[in-house]
Amino acid sequence: MLHMTGNKCTTITRGLILWLLLIHILVLLYCLMLPTHEDFRSSKDDTCPLNMATPRNKNLPRSSRRLQTDTCSPSVNIMFMKTHKTASSTLLNILFRFGEKHKLKFAFPDGRNDFFYPSAFSRWQVKSYRPGECFNILCNHMRFCPGEVAALLPPDATYVTILRDPAHLLESAFHYYHRAVPFTWSIGADDKLEEFLRSPRTYYRAHAYNAFYLKNLLLFDLGSDNNLDADHPDVTEAIQGLSRRFHLVLIAEYFDESLILLKETLCWSMEDILFFKLNARASSSVSRLTPESRARALGWNGADWRLYRHFNATLWDKVETYGRERMKQDVAELRRRNAQMRTLCLEGGEAVKAPDIRDRRFLPWQPLGGKSILGYNLRKDIHPDLRSICEKMLTPEIQYLADLGVSLWLTRLWGWLKDAIYWGPAI
Repeated sequence: MLHMTGNKCTTITRGLILWLLLIHILVLLYCLMLPTHEDFRSSKDDTCPLNMATPRNKNLPRSSRRLQTDTCSPSVNIMFMKTHKTASSTLLNILFRFGEKHKLKFAFPDGRNDFFYPSAFSRWQVKSYRPGECFNILCNHMRFCPGEVAALLPPDATYVTILRDPAHLLESAFHYYHRAVPFTWSIGADDKLEEFLRSPRTYYRAHAYNAFYLKNLLLFDLGSDNNLDADHPDVTEAIQGLSRRFHLVLIAEYFDESLILLKETLCWSMEDILFFKLNARASSSVSRLTPESRARALGWNGADWRLYRHFNATLWDKVETYGRERMKQDVAELRRRNAQMRTLCLEGGEAVKAPDIRDRRFLPWQPLGGKSILGYNLRKDIHPDLRSICEKMLTPEIQYLADLGVSLWLTRLWGWLKDAIYWGPAI
């Protein structure tokens, strides 16, 4: 028994030492990659010159205009504010496919898959950015900064984001990130989330490392202070500002209805919004919140709950305008087409656990110390004409970014180190 206890202590000690070393290495690399103060100096000459042109000006470059159809003009200039743990990876795949298909110009990060999150977004974080450069699509994780975003896009850009019920979001974020949030390490209960929700202020420190993941994460991603109470005037101001800025706010709990509204807003086709659910967790890893725990989670994330309720209401206002019967029919058609693609593309027609994914090109990024994120296997007998689109639809974010030419050396280094700590170097 003493021998077993000693081995356990040695393993924990080794893990903590490696974890601290890892943090120091990543902080150093992060600091070395940050733009200099000179880079942050901006002027009107730094912004996309198309911001000074009339929207949809016929003299704009072809890649910055809309694709013409007989009925309307499909949008090609899009800002997708990718929030955390909200089904945003599935939307990202849709945007990657659309942009690649139409040879659009993406504003990508450099060295990693996000724009130096959780730092506020700056145009200088864009790979190889030159002052005055214009882009069609901006869609990777960032902490939203509207002025910096607007400097990169034409004036007719459509702004889109997605929200999720804050109780479900907290459960998902806690599962995915808690090993990267040091103040949770002292929670000794088997059900760490339940213990945290009983007395969150016992563990939470507002400005502790990665603390933002566990309180009002939506507002934090959207550029606001995540430690505000729900009734704070700044929360009201933030919601009003987002309402003015974003053309459509999707709701994860009504993902199909949201996609139909996205199709309508962007004037896209049904084919453009077909999807496989990406970055989903195995059901066995999902904690079932009791009514009491849900109430505590919503109280703890009161500002996010207020934000969510506001935009959930606006979504259903848009559904009413669209027509409920029309929406019902279009959702049914989207689900029929998605089911057809699952049959044509996927072995077994459904997601599989991470260890069962045969091709590492389709293996999703896993949380620190876990392997709970599902993925897919491509059918072995897939028709050659379908191989390309099927592969793109099931390719995870990291691999798709690499396919699009993005350097991900820092992300890959972090992935190797976290796996080495928890699973051993051979994995």
